[in-house]
Amino acid sequence: MFPGTTYEPDWFGLLGREVLRERRAALIAEACAWSVGLSDRPHHLRLRGRLVATGSTIGDRAAHGQPLSGEEDGRIELGDARPGSFQDALNAVDADGVVFADRFDREVIEPFVHETCVLAADRARRTRPAQWAELLDELGEDPGQADPADVLRAGEWEEPLRTEAEHLVLAALGRAPLLEVESEGLPLSLVRAAEATARAAAEPSPAREPDEGLSGALFLALAAVREAGLPTPVPPDGAGRLLAVLLEQGLEPGEVTGVLPHLPLAEGTAGRVRDLLS
Repeated sequence: MFPGTTYEPDWFGLLGREVLRERRAALIAEACAWSVGLSDRPHHLRLRGRLVATGSTIGDRAAHGQPLSGEEDGRIELGDARPGSFQDALNAVDADGVVFADRFDREVIEPFVHETCVLAADRARRTRPAQWAELLDELGEDPGQADPADVLRAGEWEEPLRTEAEHLVLAALGRAPLLEVESEGLPLSLVRAAEATARAAAEPSPAREPDEGLSGALFLALAAVREAGLPTPVPPDGAGRLLAVLLEQGLEPGEVTGVLPHLPLAEGTAGRVRDLLS
């Protein structure tokens, strides 16, 4: 910010760097956790423009101090890596020819920096309310409705912090052997895997769409349930009555079993109907 001729440092950018450095240990831990499993991957190199499998794993080569990255791929800033090190692994390519450093940025650096900036914004609101309000005004954001993500995008603070985060990781882990980094990250990687499993279990399963051939039968079945005055969801003790009205509506036994997943049934009712049909 340059009001008049007086230079004012980017106080929020400095605050973001401060929060990032406070979270350095967490960043290093996430980097170690991310590395778990790299050593088990097949090793690939690009030779004369062609991606080829070398026949060994990344871990085998790392254990013997062999280079993991080649001259035709990778990033220039990672090119002086010690063979078998974490930095060397970042500069290697996967089976699709993608440099692991690109995946690391996308899966670790970017979300971590975004979270760091959100934490910095929260701290700014609490500890520097006047400066925060002035910043929102400069960015054209409504203080009462400002979304931190929108503020961060408008201010473009994340990009320089990503670079700094990468430097912090490389300074701590770059020359360390990949196998040691993986070993350090194993406990947290198990926690992250458990969290991912829990999130997946908590997500509702998408409703199955009925087969096109059952659309007519489903229409008749829903009408039959409605016209019969059956309670919804239909309880298990109403399975006999439900089956009767569906058959009276002209549905074949195969159509009945096909529409059951799409009817408003209580738990156990569909099983009762299938038992009655068998």
